[in-house]
Amino acid sequence: MTSVDDQVDSLRQRFGHLDGAPLLSAMRGQFPGRLVVISSFGAEAAVLLDLVAEVDRALPVIFIDTGELFDETLAYRDELVRRLRLDNVLLTGPTLDERQQAESLWQSDPDRCCRIRKVVPLERAARGYDAMVDGRKRYHGGERQAIETIEAGADGLIKISPLARWDLAQIEAEFVARDLPRHPLVAQGYRSLGCWPCSRPVASDEPVRAGRWPGAAKSECGIHRAPSDLVEAD
Repeated sequence: MTSVDDQVDSLRQRFGHLDGAPLLSAMRGQFPGRLVVISSFGAEAAVLLDLVAEVDRALPVIFIDTGELFDETLAYRDELVRRLRLDNVLLTGPTLDERQQAESLWQSDPDRCCRIRKVVPLERAARGYDAMVDGRKRYHGGERQAIETIEAGADGLIKISPLARWDLAQIEAEFVARDLPRHPLVAQGYRSLGCWPCSRPVASDEPVRAGRWPGAAKSECGIHRAPSDLVEAD
């Protein structure tokens, strides 16, 4: 049986020069019925989602409702689904019991809060898929500055990041060229959006993700883990 690493090596040799819609289209062909997209419907999500609509509106798109999202994010999700005519948005999130477990964890243990509200629900929703498309970009910095367009991910999934090599100027140009609506909180200085207790506006000279988990030694929620980063649930 071919290992995930071997698959990634083979895919990189054949498709590593691609990004954007051509890469997404190629992966749709490589993983028919086994490719899923994940989107936060956040500040830059419209660009990736418009590429999805361009390639195949029926591609499944997982959206994790953590129970602590901004109302504006939920409204933006609905707007983009209508505008882009996305046919297969899959809603997932923590169960009632999990929400109760995570009630105030964002204050005391944000890693565990993210695991309960985001990581575990995604693991459930992603079962049955072989590859997952995400909107990560190198220019966001931190743990993302060295990502590849095709990588081995957690739980045996192959991660596809069609926008990994795109910079801010290209993202902004695509918003204009595609006439895409902006997340309403971008105008208030939010450049990266997650749950409302753990997101804040950032200044223009701050890194894109500086507003996530402010004051905590944390830059990722855990859903974009490599196999070596896997941590068992508490």
